[in-house]
Amino acid sequence: MSPTLLRPIRADELLNRRCRAVDDDSLAAARAILEDLDAGGDAAALDHARRLGDLRDGQPYVYAPAALADARDRLPTHQRALLERTADRIRAVAPAHGACLANPPLPIPGGEAGHTCIPVRSAGCYAPGGRFPLPSSVLMTAVTARAAGVQQVWVASPRPTDATLAAASVAGADGLLAIGGVQAIGALARGLLGVPKGGCDIIVGPGNRWVTAAKHLVSGEVGIDMLAGPSELLILADATADPALIAADLIAQAEHDEDAVPMLVITEPALAPLVEAALYRQLSTLPTAATAGVSLRNGFVVVAETMDEAIDLVDQVAPEHLELMSAHASDIDRRISNAGAVFIGSMSAEVLGDYGAGPNHVLPTGGTSRFRAGLSVFSFLRTRTWLRIDDPISARASFLDASSLARLECLEGHARSADSRVKSSSASPFGTSISSESDARFWPPDKAPLSFRYRDNSA
Repeated sequence: MSPTLLRPIRADELLNRRCRAVDDDSLAAARAILEDLDAGGDAAALDHARRLGDLRDGQPYVYAPAALADARDRLPTHQRALLERTADRIRAVAPAHGACLANPPLPIPGGEAGHTCIPVRSAGCYAPGGRFPLPSSVLMTAVTARAAGVQQVWVASPRPTDATLAAASVAGADGLLAIGGVQAIGALARGLLGVPKGGCDIIVGPGNRWVTAAKHLVSGEVGIDMLAGPSELLILADATADPALIAADLIAQAEHDEDAVPMLVITEPALAPLVEAALYRQLSTLPTAATAGVSLRNGFVVVAETMDEAIDLVDQVAPEHLELMSAHASDIDRRISNAGAVFIGSMSAEVLGDYGAGPNHVLPTGGTSRFRAGLSVFSFLRTRTWLRIDDPISARASFLDASSLARLECLEGHARSADSRVKSSSASPFGTSISSESDARFWPPDKAPLSFRYRDNSA
């Protein structure tokens, strides 16, 4: 009898499935390489790139825009058109996000307050290039950065094919580093190998555990999008779901790499053996069956007694990708809180998310969708708040409250800063809200300042 591909588990076992995004061994190895880069600069980055097989003999380690354009022009016409169509779909999502960023000023007493959304100046976009070239990740990251208004966009991808180079050109990248792993993240963060001095302001994109470890280590110096672990797909299915479609989508996830995690939550127990049989049938003709077969065993199937329980299980897992194969998929979607990206209904295949229907495929994994969203134009923006006071008399109550709160926290310098605005805007020194009787009670007896004897002089 064939071994089970998707391991049946109990619902209560899901609580123990979360793991750290970065393991200690990967962090230690990444730290050693980054320290080499700090000491040796460009030469150290190239040494590690050659040692780890990033660079082919005679291959340049950096591609300027002209070289990227040459690769784009070498592509067969249909491949170039494919990349351009996909880029256009990704780019089209940006205006929808931008519509959420309106920042009209808010009237406040004496003036206005508000916020301004400002893109970072430079972004480093990582695209894996190990077992498979991933021009789609180049488009997902670099097109989105450009759409957000980032001035300098650099791509890093080891052993780039013409399709990867062409994708960087289509996305409008300013250059591509043909190296990967820790050394690529270090070069983007430190400004090595042609990356502008000072490095990138943010580094985004998926990668293996070495890339994730490096992003973790540089995150105190530059921004990062997220610590992305192995790719995940959870399918929630009821009795109306097609076992063959479930199997096809689980396999599509499983072939990413041997660490991928395909998951299935069902409300109909009879689905489990049907999906298992479909998995075996489809794997029998799949060129990547060796990889998919391994990662399917990372996953599981859980039978939920009710749809309410199934929804609760999904929120516990907080998956990267969630497919809802149910007769009531839209209603279920409104009840789900935790998922990186949701695909609503049996025809909404997750593969469309991977390959540029519009939403981004760089998404939070390992349960982190509980508190983090996927890559978007928002990832490249900073929200800078502002305040302007034109009428300090109208703002007097705010100054007086600021002064009182400062003294509550024993910060007399802050209080005097607020008081000075009240003094300069009124013939009455301090208005009506500050008095020793009302505010001195907040001071410890041994810390109350002798000067704190303000009275109401405005009556």
